[in-house]
Amino acid sequence: MRESSVHVPRGLYLITPATDSLSALQSAVLPVYAQAVLIQLRCKSPDAQLRKAQAEWLRMLTLEHGIPFIVNDDIELAFAVRADGVHLGREDGAIETARRTLGAEAMIGASCYNDFALAEAAWQRGANYVAFGAVFGSPTKPQAPRASLDLFKQARAAGMHSVAIGGITPETIDKVVEAGADLAAVISGIYAAADSAIAAAHCAAAFETH
Repeated sequence: MRESSVHVPRGLYLITPATDSLSALQSAVLPVYAQAVLIQLRCKSPDAQLRKAQAEWLRMLTLEHGIPFIVNDDIELAFAVRADGVHLGREDGAIETARRTLGAEAMIGASCYNDFALAEAAWQRGANYVAFGAVFGSPTKPQAPRASLDLFKQARAAGMHSVAIGGITPETIDKVVEAGADLAAVISGIYAAADSAIAAAHCAAAFETH
């Protein structure tokens, strides 16, 4: 495996839901955050003040509880709030730029969709984990291409850390863990559940039994 000082944990990767206020984010996250080994702020609002307020609150929460904190898409926001890293999609900036801005200890993730060649390229460029998805039908991104479970087996064989995302719920998470995913990123599978805390606990437990 490629040498790196960045530790990528194994378990539930909690992605924040889209909310239009800080209080709404807090209400969604507080019942479930303790089950996560990694938390990502995913805020698509054009309101820069809202994005920063949410990022600052999550940075404080994750520091207090020792959970690594990742910002989605925005390298500069990640730098501003001293996040532990950033997650980049195809249009969100270069891995090399993120590394120069955030430093050698930052955790940098890359969306690789359903393309293993894209994952190999991201890994060689310095990504700490590669994300494949949507693994299942996703209400967050209903048009996303589907990613095969075989991608996680390939990633593990190549020594890469991998993240499964897209349509993962307490009912489907066992499949991605068994396939070899190191992390399962969950959004609606937790927040849309009748009891989000129970759903989060179930998702976290899947990594303890496989």
